Amino acid sequence: MPISANDIRDASVADRDLLGNATRTNPFRVQQLNDDNEVDEVDRSDELIAAVRRHGIDAVISIVDHAALSLLFRLSRKGLRSICVPKSVENDMPHTTLSFGFNTALNYTVDTLDRAGQAARSAGKLGVVEVLGARAGWLALQAAIAVTADAVLIPEIPHDLKFVAATVQERRQAGRYHGLVIVAEGATPIDRSQADEATAATALPLRSSLSPLATGPDSTHVIHRSGAAAEAVALQLQRLTDLPSYPLVLGQLVRAGLPTATDRQLGLAYGAAAVRALSEAVDAAMVVFAPPSLEYLPLSEAINNVRRVPADSVLVQTARALGISLGDEVIP
Repeated sequence: MPISANDIRDASVADRDLLGNATRTNPFRVQQLNDDNEVDEVDRSDELIAAVRRHGIDAVISIVDHAALSLLFRLSRKGLRSICVPKSVENDMPHTTLSFGFNTALNYTVDTLDRAGQAARSAGKLGVVEVLGARAGWLALQAAIAVTADAVLIPEIPHDLKFVAATVQERRQAGRYHGLVIVAEGATPIDRSQADEATAATALPLRSSLSPLATGPDSTHVIHRSGAAAEAVALQLQRLTDLPSYPLVLGQLVRAGLPTATDRQLGLAYGAAAVRALSEAVDAAMVVFAPPSLEYLPLSEAINNVRRVPADSVLVQTARALGISLGDEVIP
C-alpha cells in the first residue's frame, strides 16, 4: 500500500506491524520437493526479479542485517535497485557508527544488568550474564561500562579467566562478596580447553545422544548455543574463586520492547536518507551513519565485513580505567 508522510506522522510506535517482516527465504536457494518427493534447492531469483517488475516496483528500501546484505548484493547484480538501512542489536554492521536497534537493545540490557547486579549483591554471589555478540562485543562492552561490571569478555580480546578470577578475589579481600561478569556469546578463551572442559562437564544426556554434526560449537543444528558461554564461564570462575556463581542469559529478549528516542530519530533519519539516495540515483548501497553525516556505502564494500571493537578503542580504554577486567594482562 502507498505510504505518505502523513502515514508516518500518524503512526504510533506501538504499531509494530506497520510494515511487517519479509520472509527469510533465500531466493537463490529455495527448498522444494521434486518429482521423487525429495527436497531440492532451486534458484528462483529470476522469478523474484520478474515479479518485482511485473508489479511496477522501481526500487526497494531494505532494513537488513548481515545475512541479507549478500542476498541484496546478488539481487542488485540481477537488476534489483536497492538501498539498505543497517539494523543490528549488536552494532556490528560495517562502517556505520550506530545501527538501527542497537540503542534500544543497549538500554534494555543495562536495565536488566542493574537488576542482575542487585540480585548478586543480595545473594552474595557472582552473576555471569551472557548477552548477544557472536562476532563483535559492542553490546557487552558498553553495557559493562554503564553498570561498572567487574569484568567483560568480548570476541575481540581472547581471555584467560585467571585474570578475571584475580579481579574478583581482590575485591573479595576488600570485603565485596559479590560480583558481575558480562560475557558476549562469541567471547573465546586464550586456552580453548577451558571452554571445552566446562562444556563437557555440563553436557546434557540429550546432547550425547545426537550426531556430532548436531552438537559442535560451530553447529546451528538441533542444539541451540545460547547460554553456553555464560555457563562455561560461571563454572570456571566458581572453581577458581570458590564464590558461588550463577549464569543468566539475556539472548533474544533484548530485541523486544518499544524503541528508544535515539532509535526513533535514527530510524527516521535512515529512512529519509534512503529515499534521498533513490532520488539521487544511488543504487546498490547501504546508508551509514558517519557522524555528523549520513553517507552511502556500496554493497560491494559492506558484504562480508563486520564492525568489531578495536583493541585501542576509547571504550576499551574506559573499561580498563574503571577497573573492569577484560580477561587479559593489560593494566591501565
